[in-house]
Amino acid sequence: MKIIGRNREKDVLSNCLLSKRPEFVVVYGRRRVGKTFLIKEYFNGQFSFYATGLSDEKTKGQLKAFHASLQLYGCEETKAPKDWFEAFIRLRALLEKEEVYRDPISNRRVVFLDELPWMDTARSDFKSALEYFWNSWASSQEDLLLIVCGSATSWIIKHMLKERKGFHNRVTRRIRLLPFTLKECEALLENNDIVMTKQQMIECYMVFGGIPYYLNLMDPRLSLAQNIDELIFKPYGDLKDEYTELFYSLFKKPGKHMSIIKALSESKNGRTRKELSEAGAIGGGSVLTENLQELEQCGFIKRYTNYTKPSNEAYFQLVDPFVLFSLRFLGPRKRNSWMEYIHSPSYNAWRGNAFEICCVNHISEIKAALGIAGVETKEYAWRSETSDPGAQIDLLIDRKDGVIDLCEMKYTDCAFEMDKTEYGKLMNRLSTFQEETHPKKAIHMTLISANGITKGKYASVFQNIISAEQLF
Repeated sequence: MKIIGRNREKDVLSNCLLSKRPEFVVVYGRRRVGKTFLIKEYFNGQFSFYATGLSDEKTKGQLKAFHASLQLYGCEETKAPKDWFEAFIRLRALLEKEEVYRDPISNRRVVFLDELPWMDTARSDFKSALEYFWNSWASSQEDLLLIVCGSATSWIIKHMLKERKGFHNRVTRRIRLLPFTLKECEALLENNDIVMTKQQMIECYMVFGGIPYYLNLMDPRLSLAQNIDELIFKPYGDLKDEYTELFYSLFKKPGKHMSIIKALSESKNGRTRKELSEAGAIGGGSVLTENLQELEQCGFIKRYTNYTKPSNEAYFQLVDPFVLFSLRFLGPRKRNSWMEYIHSPSYNAWRGNAFEICCVNHISEIKAALGIAGVETKEYAWRSETSDPGAQIDLLIDRKDGVIDLCEMKYTDCAFEMDKTEYGKLMNRLSTFQEETHPKKAIHMTLISANGITKGKYASVFQNIISAEQLF
């Protein structure tokens, strides 16, 4: 099958094949983002050894599965290994055979261990055995490429990337696989013969995010609304229980993670760490810090530095479209069909929030539309501490070329109309921002609109107007 996008990731894998040293590659990212697909398709399913962990299976079952894989690749042992040390000894013996499969171009031995966190069951010696395998033998094999992968991102980060012992400094490359951009979504939909307008693709992204697995479930014979109904709202829908399964696949104890996500979903303007810690179900301390880091690494939330207080009190905002959609419409359901929600007040409120998420997930495309792709920038959020009514700017792009872009994001069915009321609100935010921050740079007002803007008395307030098509 064709790999859509993933150019940076393919480049990393290519460099690993060309490398003259042993490579230990960690691939991680949220469930359904395409980690296993990428590795299998890139190597055409041909490995010196491949094994995958089993969900909800104890050590004995994991070792049986690993043994079955060893036998498939030529191991002649008939009994399953008694522990992981014996399992990796057998893997080493297998890889040392002259007839072991090698990559036809690089002549490397490529080992792929999928769903690695599932192999590390309670009271097993898995991590110690893997560490010994790498340190005692694999790290001296110049032609060895070891790739490990897993959806349990918290485990990967804690044990493979951050642990100060064991695997610390052993990992040579890391690939954090992110959801597709709109451009990549468009390529995947076209590859699947799904016909949509650009605006429909944006709304599709606002529901499913850039998750390839979700998009691949769509039926080209159905409209977007029909697909949403079939996949999410129907009792037999493939994604009906995906929200809960998503968090339980990523975290062993997802309760606090889900509480944080719920709290952020209730405030489109984001919340500070202090505000989150005041919720009884969340709490504070190092646990909150760790949970926020894990959610950020998974791509569920984004951390924005407070422009007024860059040293502390960052804002955290929910930026996963599918999670927002699930919390808004799949909780205590008032309606049993997506068709019934369309054009309702809750639908319109969700669209505005979801389009903002779409925009903040496409900062690179926004910069390209502004002609500053090569200019160093920092993105901030800002909230007034004095104004009444309150004033807030959800996306502020601070540019090295002496300009600050204050971004307004509007999702409307027709061209956005900048009337007197909207103009007054915008001027209030602008003047409050200037009074409280005293910027030493030029302020540009930038509109990101799904359907452009109508010409009128107040439209000239925007120096830049970015269309939905430019997000692609």
